[in-house]
Amino acid sequence: MNERVKHLLVLGREHYVRREFDRAEPILRTVLEEEEHCADVHDMLGIIAHARGNFSVAERHFERALEINPAYTEAALNLAVTCNDSGKYDKARAVYHRVSFLVTKHHTDAPRGIDPFARGKIANMHASLGRAYHDVGLTREAIAEYEKATELCPQFADLHVAVGTLLREVNDLPNARAHYEAALEAKSAYVPARLKLGLTLLALGDAAAAEEQWKKVIEVEPDNSQAKMYLRGLERNRSEKI
Repeated sequence: MNERVKHLLVLGREHYVRREFDRAEPILRTVLEEEEHCADVHDMLGIIAHARGNFSVAERHFERALEINPAYTEAALNLAVTCNDSGKYDKARAVYHRVSFLVTKHHTDAPRGIDPFARGKIANMHASLGRAYHDVGLTREAIAEYEKATELCPQFADLHVAVGTLLREVNDLPNARAHYEAALEAKSAYVPARLKLGLTLLALGDAAAAEEQWKKVIEVEPDNSQAKMYLRGLERNRSEKI
């Protein structure tokens, strides 16, 4: 790579890092005209295309990056996310397995060996696949994908709530409760988790514990209409039993 192209690459990357994609793209394309075998440039152009919703273009760039460097984990992750976003779920899953192989090959503690950013990407991909499965009525498959997501990122409270809600759909209340409690361990003030945990506890026959959860919701959000409604329902039931 000559000095001119090196300078262009540095300049293009600077614009890219600042998310000045309109400036970065023409410079990076110029770099490719001179040095086509730049996996990093293909990856950046793929991300730019993805950000604009041009998934087919993004997919081609990520695939080219992987042709140049088969061990390019970030490009593989980006390809998996792009395939998922464009509805190519089978291909997304296949690419994910490729990522898993790369991680296993280079880390002794996979998937924990993945850096947090990459782990979050994979977790969100599993969540997207879970939503897709649920949309077509495959609830068990959806649960499996969400559970993989929570294993990767147990600190993501919203993912625990999502899988907990699916578990309630199949009447697996004990495991639903466990996920709602995990969500609150990750984020104690997460209101959706407390609301749903209360409903689950009530369904398990523990009205007092349900009431406690909804009262805690009121402490966080004094005007929460759902919690107030649930508490009124409990009070009404008590009155009727007297």
